[in-house]
Amino acid sequence: MMTTKSKLSVQAIHHVAIICSDYQRSKRFYTEILGFTILAEVYRTERDSYKLDLSVNGQYQIELFSFPNPPARVSRPEAAGLRHLAFSVADIEQTRAFLTEAGVDCEQIRVDEFTQKTFFFIADPDNLPIEFYEM
Repeated sequence: MMTTKSKLSVQAIHHVAIICSDYQRSKRFYTEILGFTILAEVYRTERDSYKLDLSVNGQYQIELFSFPNPPARVSRPEAAGLRHLAFSVADIEQTRAFLTEAGVDCEQIRVDEFTQKTFFFIADPDNLPIEFYEM
């Protein structure tokens, strides 16, 4: 029996995993539009699946998976589970202008009522909500 109290020491988010329905379209979106860096790309024959490891500004990692015929997301964004991804940006207006010019449909910029910081949402190719939040 343990006599001293120990506690969990989570240090950071290591990665976020996303399953996409169209691998090439999602790969292009996350690398060419959002500008994430490819760390590794593996095709797993036994699963007929790709796994793409992406670096977000050299700090965090997104794992982008493809599987044959994945089920659709139930609703956006109120289904149980992950609600959305949020990325911090230095300039919210510049970010929105860049994404709009790249053909990404962007919601209007809003103000967080608690922090007074600005933010807006887009959807990735599988309609996963992504938030950009000005720090």
